Amino acid sequence: MTAEEIALRLAAIVVLGVGAQWVATRLRLPSILLLLGLGLIAGAGTGFIDPDELFGGLLVPGVSLAVAVILFEGGLGLRVAEVRGVGLVVRNLIVVGTAVTLIVATAFAYFILDLSLSLSLLLAAVLVVTGPTVVIPLLDHIRPLGQTKALLRWEGIIIDPIGAVLAVLIFEATFAEGAEEATVEAIQAVSMTLAAGGGIGLLSAGILVVLLERYLIPDEMRNPVTLMAVLGATAAANWVQAESGLLAATMMGIALANQRAVNVRHILEFKESLRVLLIGSLFVVLAARLDVDDLKTIDLLDAAFFAALVIVARPLAVAISSFGSSLSWQERVFVALMAPRGIVAVSLASILALRLSEEGIAGADRLVPLVFLVVIGTITLYGLAGPYIARALGLARPNPQGVLIVGAGLWVRDLAATLQSNGIQAMLIDSNRANVHDANLAGLPAHYANVLSEDVQHELDLDDIGRLVALTPNDEVNALAAQHFAEVFGQQHVYQLAPKAGVVHESQDDHRAIPRYLRGRILFGARATHEYIAARIAEGAVVKATTLSDEFDYGAFVAMYGEDALRLFIVDGSGKLTVVSADATPTVGAGQTLISLVDPTRSDGERPEAVAAAKSEAGA
Repeated sequence: MTAEEIALRLAAIVVLGVGAQWVATRLRLPSILLLLGLGLIAGAGTGFIDPDELFGGLLVPGVSLAVAVILFEGGLGLRVAEVRGVGLVVRNLIVVGTAVTLIVATAFAYFILDLSLSLSLLLAAVLVVTGPTVVIPLLDHIRPLGQTKALLRWEGIIIDPIGAVLAVLIFEATFAEGAEEATVEAIQAVSMTLAAGGGIGLLSAGILVVLLERYLIPDEMRNPVTLMAVLGATAAANWVQAESGLLAATMMGIALANQRAVNVRHILEFKESLRVLLIGSLFVVLAARLDVDDLKTIDLLDAAFFAALVIVARPLAVAISSFGSSLSWQERVFVALMAPRGIVAVSLASILALRLSEEGIAGADRLVPLVFLVVIGTITLYGLAGPYIARALGLARPNPQGVLIVGAGLWVRDLAATLQSNGIQAMLIDSNRANVHDANLAGLPAHYANVLSEDVQHELDLDDIGRLVALTPNDEVNALAAQHFAEVFGQQHVYQLAPKAGVVHESQDDHRAIPRYLRGRILFGARATHEYIAARIAEGAVVKATTLSDEFDYGAFVAMYGEDALRLFIVDGSGKLTVVSADATPTVGAGQTLISLVDPTRSDGERPEAVAAAKSEAGA
């Protein structure tokens, strides 16, 4: 292959990997299904991408390092506060659940697939893992409510290195001479894994925190240095003890996420972008590596083994692990029906199958096709059925319409009450205790907190919230709040009031303005600064909800309430909320409710005959 052909195939991997995820978000489909399909087409289907030829000996270590970065990024999102209510369930799923899955999968592999006991154990150990490469994208797609999201994320991230170590232990035990030697080797391997993986991961996190705390790393170098530390810790741990690098990366991420000395938000944002690139590329590469002839060997017995994992092993593991917990039956059912396998299972199977074949172990060639069957089957099953299962159980909101409002002043409370009365959940957050107290007295959900606090996202119940509007008098706080929550709701769903000047400055030469990339979308129009709205309120203007009809359309509304009526929100008949912003002028029609700020002389409305006259006047 020429250098140009290699470059073309490398670029194709990135294009397919990222492009599939982009298209999936537009089509509201699980991205992993598209990634697997494109990988199979690019590999076995057309032969365009041959990972073994393209990467050679770099394939296995490259996949290992990439998975380590993904696990590190996942660990950065694990806050201990998230699982205080279900911490025991997480522990049980990792310890008891792993044991149950290992026993059940081994039994079915031995009796149904007629594999040797050692190979059955090895297959079961590989299939213990779920993993963030599949769990996190599916959870982002499904958006489950309650405790299930945190529980599944913790399980998926922590169980990956445990499953990898377990598979290596069983592999080593396969070639040990006698039970005594196998036991000694297992104890040594576990001890070395904990020391190498856990120790190096925690040490690397501690060193990085000290360097950041003392400002020894320039801002522009923080992300590259962090990536360097993750890769270095992973490689060092693997050098000391095989497959302990994943544990090192995971522990490093968790330690950084739960320390208080430095802010790691910039690292998390960088790693989230890197995760998209890595997950997409890994799935395309590993799917392209699959041989179609291997898939043709799959028969009904293999399908029965897959069904046993889904119907017996996972539900049994969850039932035992969650016994006596605070989880509702709906949450237990959802967790029992969400155990997709991903990159780690495939990469482990590929590595171990190669080593087994070199040792001449019979049946080693069946390992990779069986693991791919489970990976493709679980991703397809859980990816397609997961959203419907979550909704049927009442654990998902496909498009939450609620609003998180920053600020709880008098007119903001009126706005929140108006939204609530029109079926839109409004949650207030303010650092002024008096405002929060008054909001609570008015029956509004309000929280006393600093919106810029690192923990506020995890302390608030945002299950039914889909957007943020920042309405404080401080433009900088509004901008920072919008940026703070952009990673939660997406940049398109964070809004703030216009700056004090009353004009949205887009010119790079205008030093008065907050740069566009550092703020949210401008609410209600460029004139709607906090001072403007406060002045209108002082003159007696009120927040009012008006339902339009064929008889009283928007023209009649303008005729009645004047051109100065400030449109704020639109709620349609199905309860969908539209935020009026400076960069979008939505139309409003019959059957929709317009929430606006209107002058006091017109806020009480007029008699029906006056309405008709106003409409006639508007038409004229």
